[in-house]
Amino acid sequence: MKKNRITLYIDLLFCLVIIPLAIMLLPVDRWIANNTAFLITLVAYVYILYFIYRLACIPKLLMKKKYVSVFILMFILTTVTELLTHFPIPAEHITDDIRQMAAKMNLRRQTIWFFFLVVTGFSLAIELTFELFRQIISRQEIEAEKNKAELSLYKAQINPHFLFNTLNTLYALVLSGSDKTESAFVKFSGILRYMYSQNESELIPAADELDYISQYVDLQKLRLNHHTKVSLCIDTSSPKILIPPMILITFVENAFKYGTSSDTDCSINIRININEEHLSLETENAVMRRPENNKSGIGISNCRKRLELLYPGRYVLENGELSGIYRVRLVVQIK
Repeated sequence: MKKNRITLYIDLLFCLVIIPLAIMLLPVDRWIANNTAFLITLVAYVYILYFIYRLACIPKLLMKKKYVSVFILMFILTTVTELLTHFPIPAEHITDDIRQMAAKMNLRRQTIWFFFLVVTGFSLAIELTFELFRQIISRQEIEAEKNKAELSLYKAQINPHFLFNTLNTLYALVLSGSDKTESAFVKFSGILRYMYSQNESELIPAADELDYISQYVDLQKLRLNHHTKVSLCIDTSSPKILIPPMILITFVENAFKYGTSSDTDCSINIRININEEHLSLETENAVMRRPENNKSGIGISNCRKRLELLYPGRYVLENGELSGIYRVRLVVQIK
């Protein structure tokens, strides 16, 4: 709709402003008196020529490699233009002065070809500009669809990963006959509702995501004994600011997956800060176990890919182990 409106404005500008101004450069009064038919034919030719170019869209034909069609069209238009230069002069204005007649014919020829070049140049410039914009918009749409598909894939990979680890937690509680099992299932059902209610959302209020993380941490605490101490510190001055769902949980989940022990004292520290401009997450945990075959899981890799798609050049993600302590630092520039 917007493109059609711009096209209409350009057509009106050309037809109602540019062409009338160009015609005013001609000896209109004299031509109306002496050769009205030629002047009317010339004006009609100029407008017809313009709309032929607009309908044909030569740049698009060239991009489709329809060179023969372009050649035939230009041959016809130049032939018609040349024929127009031989438009007959009224008999009453034919004189015996050869030089005067030659001057009139030369002025007519120059005028016709001048309008041909003006209309051709303007039309091709406009169509070329439109075609470039169409190509840019098309590429942007393709890239947006590609990014959306990739984001959906990464989220689909993260969710089963999270569910598998959480079910392991519940299974351990059931086997141990813990009195915390019922509370754990209640929290787990709340987490599931959140996950699938936000599955199609691109952005959600930060308060919802932080509440979800708090429930997850509480669920994990139910399976831990006194050897593992957990500290969760959340500071947000903008709980309503929008952030992507499930963007932080992987780092929190990994801290519990590899940083807990039932017989060795250890600790997990999680700090989250969200304000109008930045989102930051820091996790710190002792490395109590390692991935099988020392292979990293898909969680952090997918989060990095999501961040690259959502906040290209606007995030810092640092993670690594030093002296048996694994640390993650994530800072995202939201605005």
